[in-house]
Amino acid sequence: MVGSRFFIINPITRQSLQGLFMNMNKLFIPLLLVTAFLAVSCSDDEPKDVVNEIKMSVSAETGTYIPWGSDTSVECMLVMSEDNPGVWEPLGFNSIKWFTYERGHEYYLSVERTILANPPMDGSDRTYSLLRILEDRIITEPEEPEDKEVSSEEDIEYYDKCPFNKYAMEKELLVDSEGNIRYIDGHQLPSYDKARIWIENILPKDDPNWVEFQKVPYMATYSFVLSPFTDEIRLVRNDSSGPMFKEVIPENEFNLLMSMEPGEEARYALILANVYMDGLQKLEFTVKKQ
Repeated sequence: MVGSRFFIINPITRQSLQGLFMNMNKLFIPLLLVTAFLAVSCSDDEPKDVVNEIKMSVSAETGTYIPWGSDTSVECMLVMSEDNPGVWEPLGFNSIKWFTYERGHEYYLSVERTILANPPMDGSDRTYSLLRILEDRIITEPEEPEDKEVSSEEDIEYYDKCPFNKYAMEKELLVDSEGNIRYIDGHQLPSYDKARIWIENILPKDDPNWVEFQKVPYMATYSFVLSPFTDEIRLVRNDSSGPMFKEVIPENEFNLLMSMEPGEEARYALILANVYMDGLQKLEFTVKKQ
């Protein structure tokens, strides 16, 4: 018929359908793999909580801290973890889940510590849960320290198992005429008013007395200062890292050190003492004039 158009439509065969599905699979499967890879990558990039079992000492003494959003200090526990030995840190009484603190008790705990990947804005970045109480000792609070007259080194009584080699410090300090204080390697300390004599806990963790020597009676709370310029023995308080330089070497002695001839030196000693003012260990160091 004139003007008529004829269209030939190929029948859909099984083979053509299979080819179509195969082509679709070639596109769909790679797309699915890429999507899965991106999902896993995003999941791996998300921060995760870090959970560890650690050992923790809890002091029989308490401290204070200022809670978040408050201007008033409150009483708290003092704890020391095995990965930060020698440093007592404040922790709230209810901050260790399933643990009840009793005053006058000294504890050694195994706890689960979780460092939060997304901590709350108004709270700590870590939580604690009790696993085991490894040790629980009742500590009898001592009476007020007696006013013992310490006029010589022989008057200082050492605590049980002391002296022992737990602490260390730089054995030589350098002072110049300008009042600059340096270590022997040239590293300069802060100014006289802000410098500190650093005391480091070097007791190895495999020492059989390690656990006992981390307890309060073996912590260096004070230092008796033996000076080459006076027979008087001074008592100074240590912070968590050691006493202030100006308390060990008062200004009049510092002036004498600065006036010495280059190469001259003065020898000092610190007898570390616990909270009961019993001796723990003797450390000696020299101050040399540059």
